[in-house]
Amino acid sequence: MANRPLSPHLGIWKWGPHMAVSILHRVSGDGMAIVGLFVLIWWLGALASGPEYYGHFTDWMGSPLGYIVLIGLTWAFFNHAASGIRHFVLDTGAGYELETNRNWSWISMFAAMAITAAIWAYILLR
Repeated sequence: MANRPLSPHLGIWKWGPHMAVSILHRVSGDGMAIVGLFVLIWWLGALASGPEYYGHFTDWMGSPLGYIVLIGLTWAFFNHAASGIRHFVLDTGAGYELETNRNWSWISMFAAMAITAAIWAYILLR
C-alpha cells in the first residue's frame, strides 16, 4: 500500500451547526420530494375522484397523524428555503468566517422552526 494521506473523515472533524444545516438541507429536500409528492398525488387523485374520496383525504389530513405530516412538510419547506438562502450567500463568497458561518447556521435552523410554528399557530388558532 502506498503511504499517502487519508481523506478526512467524521472522526477528524468537530461537529458543528454548519454540518447539521447541511444534513438537514438534504433531509428536508428529500422529505419534500418523497412525502410531498405522495401527498400531492393523493390530493389530486382524491380531488379528481369525487366528494367521497376527497372527504376521506381531508379526514385523514385532519387527523393527528395528518397534522404531523403537514407540519413536517411545512418545516421541510422553510428549512430548505432558509438553508438555500444561506448557501446562496456563501456562493457569493461571504460568510465563510467561522463565527459568521456558525451564527447563520443557527439562524437558519431556528428561523425555519419559528416560521413553521407561527404559520401553524395561525392555522390552528384562527
